[in-house]
Amino acid sequence: MVNKEDENNRIDSYLTKKKDGISRVAVQRLMEEEKILVNGKKTKPSYRIQENDEITIEEEKPKEIELKAQDIPIEIIYEDKDIIVVNKPKGMVVHPANGNPDGTLVNAIMAICKDSLSGIGGEIRPGIVHRIDKDTSGILIVAKNDKAHINLSEQIKNHEVQKTYLAIVRGIVKENEATINMPIGRSTRDRKKMAVTKNGRKAITHFKVIERFSKHNCTLLEVKIETGRTHQIRVHLSQIGYPIIGDMVYSNGKNEWGIQGQCLHAKSLKFKHPIAEKEMFLEAELPAYFKAMILGMEEKIIEKK
Repeated sequence: MVNKEDENNRIDSYLTKKKDGISRVAVQRLMEEEKILVNGKKTKPSYRIQENDEITIEEEKPKEIELKAQDIPIEIIYEDKDIIVVNKPKGMVVHPANGNPDGTLVNAIMAICKDSLSGIGGEIRPGIVHRIDKDTSGILIVAKNDKAHINLSEQIKNHEVQKTYLAIVRGIVKENEATINMPIGRSTRDRKKMAVTKNGRKAITHFKVIERFSKHNCTLLEVKIETGRTHQIRVHLSQIGYPIIGDMVYSNGKNEWGIQGQCLHAKSLKFKHPIAEKEMFLEAELPAYFKAMILGMEEKIIEKK
């Protein structure tokens, strides 16, 4: 029951302060899933609570799954007692799911960190603060404790984490740099895909040209995202006519380069350390196949920015 002194607070902010071990991002997700109700009804995270409001929370029950540590080689970029930052290889799933019960990044991290991982992500996603697609390589932060997890989640929610990617797309991009501001939601034609939709969630992607390759009809881009929608970069670039090479989902099945999985790499992260509060800038080295793609085309550059 809400007390008078707590009136007019946003419900997501109120619950984050009142309930230990829960982030605002988690509150908002639970509200969307109707697991948090106010006076028995669904409401929005922006709702201003009133005196005597009755807030009910359906506790999440972890799925019964045997999650085991596996000795899988993984490149560690940075590690301390609060976080571990890794360079995820292409083809590795971040956490267990249907069809991928093991061999994931979580299995590898568990072998490295033992029992030192945040539990906020749930039983199958311990320590996972953010994700990148199976066939996207690159930098990823994992939280070792709940305090670090909550802080990093808040930074991501408030757009305080700067994520930079490299992508090779089909076609010669004319603009030197541009911003794509198109909402993204579940595709109405294929529920397994995302798409630019009128009623989708706000999604903003910035890109600039690094190199143009004329003979090979492709362009190397640096991409930065303000929002983190599912498949955001892949959907946005495909929507404006420059699908990522190797992306069989958003390129109409065209892949004249024979690349397995999209040429998309999470290059760097800029964020504030969740405990020490110092500014962090970390980079993940490009995978060998990505370097080979660039080196194999460099003599055909028509313009370099």
